[in-house]
Amino acid sequence: MAEAEEPVAHGVRKAHVGIYPGTFDPVTNGHIDIIARASRILHRLVIGVANNPGKNPIFSLEERIELMRAETEAIAERTGTVIEVRLFRALLVDFAREVGAGVIVRGLRVGSDFDYEFQMTGMNYRLDPGIETVFLMASERHQFISSSLVKEVARFGGDVSTCVPPLTLKRLLAHTAA
Repeated sequence: MAEAEEPVAHGVRKAHVGIYPGTFDPVTNGHIDIIARASRILHRLVIGVANNPGKNPIFSLEERIELMRAETEAIAERTGTVIEVRLFRALLVDFAREVGAGVIVRGLRVGSDFDYEFQMTGMNYRLDPGIETVFLMASERHQFISSSLVKEVARFGGDVSTCVPPLTLKRLLAHTAA
């Protein structure tokens, strides 16, 4: 069986570029799992860190971007995928066009995630049918993890060490102890 070739546009091979958007407050092992798996199928992955004050962020935008860069560095080295972490404040499809992405990567944990993501995918397709959404199911060991639950447990002194990467844990504990 012949190996599938990359898409070719005007005689030039097109790289597979995707975006993975979220607030990432805090970045969880579930996020890292989706990033690692997306990195196996993309040449370049842009992680879009969104500002969402309604989610009562613990970390500033700058801290979230810094943590995401630190927590994904090893994935980029291991997979050879270019991983960029950028702030975004626009419509998701506009951000995708800005960075040259043809794919939006979304992680699904439970059935209720699907309802919301289904609506978002439909709207994004309506706004730009040239941008596809790809869903990756959370690995079994990460299906229960959400940033909001991690924040709540950490605020009450619970152990979240299995839910977040080490640097994020250190910073999260410093924030919640204050």
